[in-house]
Amino acid sequence: QVQVVESGGGLVQAGGSLRLSCTASGRTLSTAVMGWFRQAPGNEREFVASISASGTSVSYAASVKGRFTISRDNARNTVYLQMNSLRPDDTAVYYCNTSPSPIYYWGQGTQVTVSL
Repeated sequence: QVQVVESGGGLVQAGGSLRLSCTASGRTLSTAVMGWFRQAPGNEREFVASISASGTSVSYAASVKGRFTISRDNARNTVYLQMNSLRPDDTAVYYCNTSPSPIYYWGQGTQVTVSL
C-alpha cells in the first residue's frame, strides 16, 4: 500500500510564492510519472502539472503555465511544485499522485489559500 504525503501549503497573499512537497511511504516514486492535482471547494479535482520519471519532460495546465514549476529529486523520493505569482483562484487543496491515472491512495493533501 502506497501512501503519499503532501506538505508545504499555507496562507499567502496574492503575488506570493509557496513550494509544495510530495513524498511516499512504502514505495519509491522514482519510476513513476507523478502529477500534482488540486480541488477547490465545490469543484472537481483537476490536473495541475506532471513530470516524467526522469524529470526531463513536464506538462502544465494552461491556468498555471508560466507560474508553477514541477520538479523531482529521486534521491530524496520527493516531487515538488514551486508556485509563484499566486492568485486567489489558486486556492485549493493540492494533492500528488501518479499521472495521468492516479493509482496510489490519495493523501490528505495540503491546503493552499491565497488572499487578496
